Amino acid sequence: MKLAEIPGGFALYKEKTAVGWCEVTATAQGGALTLLTIVPEWRRKGYGSYLLKEVLRRFGGYDKETATVFTAPLPGDEGERAFWEKFGFRVEGAQLCRRRTPDLTAVKFVQDFLTSRLAEPKLLVDATCGNGGDTAFLCRLAGKEGRVLGFDIQPEAIASTERNLAAKGLSAELHCDSHANLLQYVTPGTADAVMFNFGWLPGADHNVFSHAFSSIPALEAALDALRPGGVLSAILYSGRVIGSDEKTEILNWMRTLPLSRCTVLVCGFANWAETAPLPCFVLKK
Repeated sequence: MKLAEIPGGFALYKEKTAVGWCEVTATAQGGALTLLTIVPEWRRKGYGSYLLKEVLRRFGGYDKETATVFTAPLPGDEGERAFWEKFGFRVEGAQLCRRRTPDLTAVKFVQDFLTSRLAEPKLLVDATCGNGGDTAFLCRLAGKEGRVLGFDIQPEAIASTERNLAAKGLSAELHCDSHANLLQYVTPGTADAVMFNFGWLPGADHNVFSHAFSSIPALEAALDALRPGGVLSAILYSGRVIGSDEKTEILNWMRTLPLSRCTVLVCGFANWAETAPLPCFVLKK
């Protein structure tokens, strides 16, 4: 199947035969669909579902972090209504409406917290680059005047981060080194924030993941690197593959930190699974 862009929308082709059409106009939050139809002899074969799903995807309807709104005309019968309901459309007044507000992720929660807490940061550190998502966030947060350092012990993670930043027109000082060595690159008491996102490299071998024996020394180094008022953030993981040892040991380490030195926040999602990512913050005094 092939989806081709045409004036006012899209056409769906089965080889060289047009089997369906969708008329859609982009809106600020998604799109307004005015027509979706499949040629009668091609109906009940999944083409309508494919066409609608692809249109929603192209207009951001499945974006994991952005709220979207799509509208469509009221259905002509119960069968058509059931079709639209499969994709989250409900009757609102004189039209169908699909409103989607993604769940707040641990990563987004941490990023929002840092954004609200740090004004004009001068030095930010991503201690676990991965594919560069947090590194890119820190680059935007630092702006033109700030400095961003990134660490990862896996060369493929550094390469992936470099590609991610280049695609966004961003840059950072990247080091293929253990985050436990970050004080070799950062003067103690100078960093505004140090971010950790433990676990494994997304898209890579899940059997290769972080361990407490290196993570805790890195956290201790990060706390030394922070200025007074700086923030250490860490997302902890557990599950069938990685177990819970690292998460448990880091939480135990955090509980031993003296209140005279810092405040520790552990921000669990109460109605999520026990293995859900756990955002934590250490606020240095």
